[in-house]
Amino acid sequence: MKEFYLVCYDISDERRLQRVAKVMEDYGTRVLYSVFECFLTPSEFEAMKKTVEAIMDELDDKVRYYKLCASCRRPFVHLGYGKFRRAENDDALVI
Repeated sequence: MKEFYLVCYDISDERRLQRVAKVMEDYGTRVLYSVFECFLTPSEFEAMKKTVEAIMDELDDKVRYYKLCASCRRPFVHLGYGKFRRAENDDALVI
């Protein structure tokens, strides 16, 4: 069963940042520059996390993983359109 994860990161080195972004693009939908929404199985989540942790520098970089239940992520407020799309399976109130 797939679960919803919100992944946010702050990577200090440009090369590592690009590598982490590439990994995240394989697993989820970019909704902000350093924020991804992901629908993943537990094994997909563990694989993604392991790959990201192998790239990041634990002393300089930060990555946060939030697992959100369906009722915790609905409704949410979305302001503006920007250039990123939102993840499938989500309803948004666009203002």
